[in-house]
Amino acid sequence: MTTTVTTACVVCLSDLWQDELGRMACRRCTDRISADLAALPGLYVQLGGALMPGSGAGGPAVSGSRTAPLPLRLAPLSLAARGGVVTVLQSWLVDVHELLGYPHPRWEGDLVGQCRQVVARLQLLLPWIAENHPAVDDFAHEVRRTRAECEQAITGERRGRTVAVACPCGATLRITLDTLGRRCLCGEQYGREALLSLPLAERRQVAA
Repeated sequence: MTTTVTTACVVCLSDLWQDELGRMACRRCTDRISADLAALPGLYVQLGGALMPGSGAGGPAVSGSRTAPLPLRLAPLSLAARGGVVTVLQSWLVDVHELLGYPHPRWEGDLVGQCRQVVARLQLLLPWIAENHPAVDDFAHEVRRTRAECEQAITGERRGRTVAVACPCGATLRITLDTLGRRCLCGEQYGREALLSLPLAERRQVAA
């Protein structure tokens, strides 16, 4: 039985360095995941202050009484409530524990405390995740997307603009500045730097 050794990062699709061969994610993508995870507890705390209308984009919260007015801003509410940020992270930790044969993780305290706990545990297990988890690309993209959604809900700023670039095969790839990698329908794989170096797609290609 032969063992297949990975030679490209499954997250950004860039070739792995010699000392990275066999890993699922390169060190650069692992560092990005770690940075995105590290940002989430602080962003999660800020979501509570972004619930009131007028609190986005640095504006003052608008309220004529001591209680929060209705309707609350739905974007930060959906992220802060159970089923949002904390639940997403906890589901990944449960998955990692199952793959490693560890007991089911326990959650203690309120959601803010649980957010800190699950991030700390994921950071501790990140080296193993980056080297071995078969879905580390999904994990990386979901953590990055969660961070972006939190930042958008807090600041009220719109998401990064999507641009269309052209693959030499003629296909159009839609990317943002945060896109780590993409595979074209023709089978060509592009890392982040390669994607950003592709020419912009012509209007007739985008409309096709």
